Amino acid sequence: MTKALEGVRVLDMTHVQSGPSATQLLGWLGADVVKLEAPSGDITRKQLRDLPDVDSLYFTMLNCNKRSITLNTKSERGKEILTELIRRSDVMVENFGPGAVDRMGFTWERIQEINPRIVYASIKGFGEGPYTNFKAYEVVAQAMGGSMSTTGFEDGPPLATGAQIGDSGTGIHAVAGILAALFQRESTGRGQRVNVAMQHAVLNLCRVKLRDQQRLAHGPLAEYPNAQDTAGAEEVPRSGNASGGGQPGWAVKCAPGGPNDYVYVIVQPVGWKPLSALIGRPELAEDPEWATPESRLPKLGKMFQLIEEWSAGLPKWEVLEQLNAHNIPCGPILSTKEIVEDESLAANEMVVQVEHPERGTFTTVGSPLKLSDSPVDIVTSPLLGEHNAEVYVGELGLGDEELRLLKTNGVI
Repeated sequence: MTKALEGVRVLDMTHVQSGPSATQLLGWLGADVVKLEAPSGDITRKQLRDLPDVDSLYFTMLNCNKRSITLNTKSERGKEILTELIRRSDVMVENFGPGAVDRMGFTWERIQEINPRIVYASIKGFGEGPYTNFKAYEVVAQAMGGSMSTTGFEDGPPLATGAQIGDSGTGIHAVAGILAALFQRESTGRGQRVNVAMQHAVLNLCRVKLRDQQRLAHGPLAEYPNAQDTAGAEEVPRSGNASGGGQPGWAVKCAPGGPNDYVYVIVQPVGWKPLSALIGRPELAEDPEWATPESRLPKLGKMFQLIEEWSAGLPKWEVLEQLNAHNIPCGPILSTKEIVEDESLAANEMVVQVEHPERGTFTTVGSPLKLSDSPVDIVTSPLLGEHNAEVYVGELGLGDEELRLLKTNGVI
């Protein structure tokens, strides 16, 4: 069966996480992703190693379904080879610092001259303006995109989220832009520039907080557990585990009280009667002080306290079973260990075992994109320069002797 992006060649000049997460998605969708690395390799090959002298999980989990070639793009011969690689590619992706590729001699204008059909995608930390040259990292993007100021509890510091919304979140946005540009090329015949900034991607993922910022002008945020503190507030406060939506939610404790013994519960209007009976307080379903969503909003803290008094005596899986039996929206807090061992995630190919030639088997995340006519096979990440001969000799037509000289002279 063919893949969705079969026949699309991607020149992957990315490193660390934001770029590799994007190009890996393209690889999962069937593109031929050629990862171009300096002869020393992507820095993450050696970062956070759990085993000596093998590629780290940091690298392997972000670079499946790719081929690896090495090239010193600062050398004259390296520039000539890069020019040929650009000429033969449909997509080029990079996440170097601002202006780095331009300084190599490959401005957008030059790239268009080489290949007018190429889609050239760049991931940067920030857009044009005072932040352009700031160094961008995952949590810096969270800090400047609106996430950290609205994450955590009211009496605590701003917090980073464990989800990599700055890096991988930006990668997903980049893929959307790349696919749109490829689609538009079908009608125009031209490639185009795709720019995505990490700060901008985080901001897009924080749009509900920008919604609430505007709502403050018209009164307190009643669905927040600290609603009284939002009256007259100039900015959206941190609101703990509040759902952020129209239906209030909270993580309630379960037995035996471990760090992840919690279930997240959403209280919908239709669910209040069965929930009040389940927690042993059936009278609250008819009590005018509790019966309606409007009457419950001023005392959300007390409402979830009552639920927690019930849930704290039961294991989270039993709480989950009882809530689901009454169609009450809920979900257990799953630890990383529980996720790795979750049979349903394995069955859905979201937790995948991959054989690596040097490190043996490793566990990685599978593709969340499920296309009926384009199934995803997770292929192990490449060794450094593993495909040099395949690409340079087999595809670019260089001779074996030149390949040897390129290596001797430090070009590859």
